[in-house]
Amino acid sequence: MLKYPIGVQTFEEIRTGGYVYVDKTEYVFRLADEGKYYFLSRPRRFGKSLLLSTMEAYFRGRKELFGGLAVEGLEKEWKVHPVLRLDLGGASYNTREDLDNKLSQVLAEWEALYGVKNVYQTFATRFDEVITCAARRTGCKVVVLVDEYEKPIVDNLGNKELRDYFRSTLQGFYSVIKTQDDKIRFGFLTGVSRIGHMSIFSGLNNLRDISMSRKYASICGISEKELKEYLNEGVCEMAAAHGLDTEDCYNRLKQLYDGYRFCSECTGMYNPYSLLTALADREFGEYWYATATPSFLVSYLMRENLSLNELTLDHVRPQILTGTNAEHISPVTLLYQTGYLTIKEYFRDTDEYLLGYPNKEVENGFTESLAQLYIPKEEEVSEFSVNRFAKDLREGDIDMFLQRLKAFMADNDYQVQGKAELYMQNTMYVFLKLLGQRVEVERHTSNGRIDILIQTEKYVYVIELKRDKDPDNALDQIVSRGYEWPFIAEKGRKIFKIGINFSTATRRIEGWKVE
Repeated sequence: MLKYPIGVQTFEEIRTGGYVYVDKTEYVFRLADEGKYYFLSRPRRFGKSLLLSTMEAYFRGRKELFGGLAVEGLEKEWKVHPVLRLDLGGASYNTREDLDNKLSQVLAEWEALYGVKNVYQTFATRFDEVITCAARRTGCKVVVLVDEYEKPIVDNLGNKELRDYFRSTLQGFYSVIKTQDDKIRFGFLTGVSRIGHMSIFSGLNNLRDISMSRKYASICGISEKELKEYLNEGVCEMAAAHGLDTEDCYNRLKQLYDGYRFCSECTGMYNPYSLLTALADREFGEYWYATATPSFLVSYLMRENLSLNELTLDHVRPQILTGTNAEHISPVTLLYQTGYLTIKEYFRDTDEYLLGYPNKEVENGFTESLAQLYIPKEEEVSEFSVNRFAKDLREGDIDMFLQRLKAFMADNDYQVQGKAELYMQNTMYVFLKLLGQRVEVERHTSNGRIDILIQTEKYVYVIELKRDKDPDNALDQIVSRGYEWPFIAEKGRKIFKIGINFSTATRRIEGWKVE
């Protein structure tokens, strides 16, 4: 049976503990051989810390840990370098002292290790002296590895005073890497996002950003090829536990955990934490979201008055995906860089992207978090339970569904910050997602986009939403643009065309028309 390294982020422990390891060492050798300074952003729990641990073992010359791996046949010298590794993850940064104490602790350990006698006052000068002493004492150039470089800033997107302090402190600290270039062999910095990248690294402008590089798209995560090469035994065991054939098991794993794309035309990557946990538990659970609930992200989206209908986006320019301005963050930038949206398609002729949820795990988990803000608690709307709504849709009772929906929306509290009508539309979006139906928002057709499309085994519901207009206007748009045409040829399913009007004055559903 395979032994899965869930929560194990140390390369040495994985290699000596008999855990399965998906070999990424060819990338480590290639990076060290081709360049010197790099930056990589990936979502949380995507293997960044393990990658840095692998780099640390490689640059420390731990040849015995790499037997049978790709780098064994590539590296001939195995030089030993002093490695300075800083991890800003695993802590919350709510005060200035939180970062100050973290940097002081790490610097003190390095100073003791390399015999630093002159302990200066600022973090930057102390870091500078550590690099000098490490290179002098070992006779070798230094390797600098930084994990979650931006976490203090991301923790304080809504607190300008703290954000500015952390940015200034880290900018001075990281700039030492450039000033000590002659004593450094290799530098690699990782984080969840590029937020603050430009301002933090203004003094370190020689970093090569490989976050969207095709060459390194598979450096973290697990590809379909790697899944079948290293983990096929586990998939077969999981399939047997659920009475599935192996191919069906692969398909279910793909729907839940695959789909992350980090460049314009590259294969999808599985979230390693979720995939390995699922195989270990032999359950198709939603694991990643439980460890990365984005409370700051959900609150930020509400403050920014983002229409949730826009979470599947086309015509997105590359500059949006690589946004670095912590002062004016696009919600789309934040969603992409934190892993809640990913590249679904690239339009080469216009140099634009189509974005969407990577997989069902992310979509379901994100919807649940949104529901905590947009949907009243179940006990408050017991007569409007999800099960009853779902039953109406399964049975084609669209009038009852709409009556329930109108009453449900009337019971909701729209005294919230932001635009009330937008909040009301977002509530409907989240609620329909929670029904567990095949719900699509802004579904593309050859003649426009369907606001909401719901599909069940027997019925297709094409819904057009309008604000302060007669429902006939919404219904006319469905008919004139032929939104129902893609489903007419399907036998055995009845099509409902539904126009719904929201009233800005009453902030309620005022009327609808069904054909």
